[in-house]
Amino acid sequence: MKTKNLISSLMLAIALVFSTTVMAQNMKKEKGIKMVGEAPMYPSKDIVSNAVNSKDHTTLVAAVKAAGLVETLQGDGPFTVFAPTNAAFEKLPEGTVATLLKPENKSKLQSVLTYHVLAGKYSAKDIMKAIKKGDGKAMFKTVNGAKLWAMMDGDSVVLKDSAGNMSKVTIADVNQSNGVIHVVDTVVLPGM
Repeated sequence: MKTKNLISSLMLAIALVFSTTVMAQNMKKEKGIKMVGEAPMYPSKDIVSNAVNSKDHTTLVAAVKAAGLVETLQGDGPFTVFAPTNAAFEKLPEGTVATLLKPENKSKLQSVLTYHVLAGKYSAKDIMKAIKKGDGKAMFKTVNGAKLWAMMDGDSVVLKDSAGNMSKVTIADVNQSNGVIHVVDTVVLPGM
């Protein structure tokens, strides 16, 4: 019995070492890979193909699917996506996410999600340059059509929505084949 357990444990350890080695080799082949939600984000993959692997973005992925925006975010772009984490969605009033995910609220959900997207690829450096040019504040027009402001808080880029809610970029410049993702800690809302 001890021999079987020892062999099973040894086989599991070998499998873990092998899979970790393969992952590390794959990551070495492709430059610019960042880890988000314990998953590598490959610059050669599109926004959706990477996001589905992040444990921190399962709510966002479910919302993108419910809103019918998967094909759009897999398109050529380029897009800049401010991607709220699961914890960011949990900050919303209780029941908000469940309500938004209902089929009858699809257009409202699309409005919220597209408020997190800019047409074009804006790196953190580009956003900071716009903030500096705007004397401490930059205004961006989102895909939703509404305005979103960016400013600095120390070394961090912070977003401000039309209601004055603030969201901090926690991981910047997660490059994708069709744009860039900036992970944010709070959902911004388009003044609904």
